[in-house]
Amino acid sequence: MFGCLVAGRLVQTDAVQVSPDKFVFTLPDYESVNHVVVFMLGTVPFPAGTGGAVYFSFPDPASGGPVWQLLGFITNEKPSAIFKISGLRGGEGGAHPFGMMAASSLSPSVAQVGVSVEALDQLAQQIPVSSAAVATVDSFLLFTQKMLDSLYNFAASFAVSQAQMAPNPSETFVPSGCLLKWYENFQRRMSQNPNFWKN
Repeated sequence: MFGCLVAGRLVQTDAVQVSPDKFVFTLPDYESVNHVVVFMLGTVPFPAGTGGAVYFSFPDPASGGPVWQLLGFITNEKPSAIFKISGLRGGEGGAHPFGMMAASSLSPSVAQVGVSVEALDQLAQQIPVSSAAVATVDSFLLFTQKMLDSLYNFAASFAVSQAQMAPNPSETFVPSGCLLKWYENFQRRMSQNPNFWKN
């Protein structure tokens, strides 16, 4: 029913069903993981009026016990979500539906990702940890960056050295260095103020 994806690792589709409405993935070496994607496989939809609350559990460095934190949710209408786990801290766990699971037998470097099937109105009232949200990039900004990358790569593919240039009175040549300089300036301004292009 669910899948879990971490960059550089095989997709996990072997969630352990710990109760009729609770599923858990094991995530070894979680300290090296920055983001986790949880998604529906498309084989079995959520029952009508329900979705899946996504939780992350890791050993608390102080107590050694599992700390469960709500990351967000997935639904039939939103069948996948990406969560940032690198910023989660011990001691910030809250209420969770998994009870005292057998996480104590896991290694200190093993975490768990849990999906709990819950009513949609209940999901809407839950507040995920703020550090799990992945910043979204404005679609126009993303398009602009990709377009500029494409323009620069296309123009650079025609680059020739001064020695290779043949006289051609009907062509105007622009040094590729000025295009690169403009592009670097654009990137610098974008990183300093992502909204400058809206002005």
